[in-house]
Amino acid sequence: MTTDPLPEPPEGASRPDGRRLQRATGLGGALVIGLGSILGTGVFVSLALAAQPAGEALPLAILLAALLAGANGLSAAQLAAVMPVSGGSYEYGRRLLSPLAGFAAGWLFLCAKTASAAAAALGLAAYLGALLGVDPLVVRWWPPLAVGLITAAALGGLRRSQWLNSLLVGSTLLSLLLFVAGAASLPSLPGAAMASAPTAAGLAQATALVFVAFTGYGRIATMGEEVRRPERTIPRAVLLTLAAALLLYLAVASSALRLAGPIGLASSVTAAGHPSAGAPAPPLARLLLEAGWPWGSWIVALGATLALAGVLLNLILGLSRVWMAMGRHGDMPTGLAALDAAGTSPRTAVLLSGALAALLSMSGRLELTWGFSAFTVLGYYAITNLCVLRLEPQQRRFPVVLAWLGLITCLGLAFQVSAEAWLSGLVVLGLGLLWRWGYHGVRSGPSC
Repeated sequence: MTTDPLPEPPEGASRPDGRRLQRATGLGGALVIGLGSILGTGVFVSLALAAQPAGEALPLAILLAALLAGANGLSAAQLAAVMPVSGGSYEYGRRLLSPLAGFAAGWLFLCAKTASAAAAALGLAAYLGALLGVDPLVVRWWPPLAVGLITAAALGGLRRSQWLNSLLVGSTLLSLLLFVAGAASLPSLPGAAMASAPTAAGLAQATALVFVAFTGYGRIATMGEEVRRPERTIPRAVLLTLAAALLLYLAVASSALRLAGPIGLASSVTAAGHPSAGAPAPPLARLLLEAGWPWGSWIVALGATLALAGVLLNLILGLSRVWMAMGRHGDMPTGLAALDAAGTSPRTAVLLSGALAALLSMSGRLELTWGFSAFTVLGYYAITNLCVLRLEPQQRRFPVVLAWLGLITCLGLAFQVSAEAWLSGLVVLGLGLLWRWGYHGVRSGPSC
């Protein structure tokens, strides 16, 4: 097993220029990437979705989800510290398991996060249209435009995108703090004390829903090639990101439960409507509106819009780095690995990431973007934990039990989704493996 920091492509695969991305991001920048990837639909929507099965136990579900996310996050962090390259578990799987396992991880990541990017674009356009009072029939054309604008920002590279990322994350944090303060000062809504007793099955379902809301920390690992002192920076950034997200989720959930109760919080996501239909506000903003604080609701809705823009930016950045890594190894066209003149951005990979997300967002239906995303991202992290189990003992920074916990949890949660979701995920994975077999055959390269 080799763990040199700059892996060479397999025989028959060529790099267009042989260059690497610049290491220009420190701990602060990595933390902003992590928070920008997490604070979106997770805090503004997923908590409301989890409130129905969890009831008053929603804070416990958040804690359990954070523990599970922490186990997976530490696995990703120690792998990125040992192998600080772009591509995340695509690279780790190639080196520690097999090229085929690495491809499966990369393909699952691309499927899950392209769907997430399209969904973020749909939500962003819908909420912005609602804030501006634009006809929903007009808003339906906005998602691909939003992807195009965010992709243009991502073309500048990680460092140049950092100012925009910081602005979006800062605005999101301010809107969430405003919600917490407002919910604490406003009188409780009628029916706030109503709640059904949580069940073990409901708690498990809620934990799975909230777990997905924590998984944005993986974006830090996929950009390991661009982080300064990655062996120290990445583990710290992952832990700080998860800790900050946990505190925010607990504060927001506790405030929402005090204001509306679990039934009111759960119904807010239904009352807010389907984003693709031109919803008036995301769930948290809806609660403030019902409590009689319209301008506070408007600010929180604006924060949700900016949060989705930040999620979209970080998804495009993360997706492009995986496309780039797969191009380097010849699993995708090698032109995807080409960098710009400054060595700060894989421009072709960024453009492809944006184009696919924009194309998927043109469906105008969120259900088409979410069908298999949970299954595919959990499969991705299962491979991540398998990679940790293949590390030498001296290379591990954390107890191996965490990797086992992450692996078992990912496999268990993956098949808790609907049969249609996991079956579609398996079909998409099979199509990806067929692509690899056919592409390697056309190129007359090595096949595994």
